[in-house]
Amino acid sequence: MEKHKIITSFKRDLAGKVGKIMLISFSLITLCIIALAIILLVQSPGKVNPLRDKNGNVMKGSISEKINVKINGVNMGMIIKSENISNPVLLFVHGGPGMPEYFLTEIYPTGLEKYFTVVWWDQRGAGLSYSSDISAKTMTTKQFVSDTISVTNYLRERFGQDKLYLMGHSWGSYIALQAAAKSPELYHAYIGVGQISNQMESEKIAYEYMIKYYNAKGDKKTVKKLEATPIETMDGLSDAYEKIRDDVMHRAGIGTTHKMESVVSGIFLPVMQNSEYILKEKINIWRGKAFSNSTGLKNEFYSTDLSKTITKLDIPVYFFSGIYDYTVNYSMSEAYLKKLSAPVKGFYLFKESAHSPIFEEPKKVVHIMREDVIK
Repeated sequence: MEKHKIITSFKRDLAGKVGKIMLISFSLITLCIIALAIILLVQSPGKVNPLRDKNGNVMKGSISEKINVKINGVNMGMIIKSENISNPVLLFVHGGPGMPEYFLTEIYPTGLEKYFTVVWWDQRGAGLSYSSDISAKTMTTKQFVSDTISVTNYLRERFGQDKLYLMGHSWGSYIALQAAAKSPELYHAYIGVGQISNQMESEKIAYEYMIKYYNAKGDKKTVKKLEATPIETMDGLSDAYEKIRDDVMHRAGIGTTHKMESVVSGIFLPVMQNSEYILKEKINIWRGKAFSNSTGLKNEFYSTDLSKTITKLDIPVYFFSGIYDYTVNYSMSEAYLKKLSAPVKGFYLFKESAHSPIFEEPKKVVHIMREDVIK
């Protein structure tokens, strides 16, 4: 009987101690969450940084703004920067689907705002343009092309310019090229960065490259992961492959940039640390990406071969590709440009870049834009 009382008392004391430890742990976790939220709020004032001269003064005639404009029934956000508001307008159509890229300019300044009025437009359902009210039924290639043209017309009127320069990156090049083909009279020229042609075939080339790359490194674990999700005979990417795709690509140096080894340190953290977004806007970047990927956009994307559907552009065309780019295979982009009929064509291969030459080799990009593209 005495022994039973001792055991019961011990259990009661132990339960009490465990409860206290759990309460302390819960309190610490709660404090950490509150502290993190405070840090994020402090780092998220949301005001766009003005362009300043060497003396730290705001440049006269410059523009630095974050605006929201109703386009085709949806409030769309964009960040506009230029050292001179009279510069020619450059509309940047970002990648994804659903992944704005302005946040990267804090780490990788492009220098384009010196010579252009650069418009970093967030597409329907993405980032500054995200809203839970947007219907998934409107998330179609046709709608995105229409949105691009409508944004173009808004900018033409806003800045009093008959024509713009149109730059599409990755997924954005899939949309922007079609907009340029549909309404060439609106644009001086089209610039494709990591230009899409047949993305499913590009994915298969990247897959084969990574199998060889990780085999050569002796990384059997990664090879095993890749071989467990084969894509050679697929018409689209499986969920299992998409879960590992970004990680294996970036570790192989063929992702967003050649030197970006992780999407966490290279993309997630820069978004959350960027001071020009408020916290809600940062969260909406991830909500928008998830929403965009949950629609039928990718199915259209992977089932389209632009080299067959768009064979002619009536304006000058320039493709920028990184030699390490297997996110969108650079050799396929070059082959597509050779087939494409256009009054002027230029293919530029960047020797230190993967998927984002405008961020990886900005000085070379600016030089080409000044010397070859602006007429």
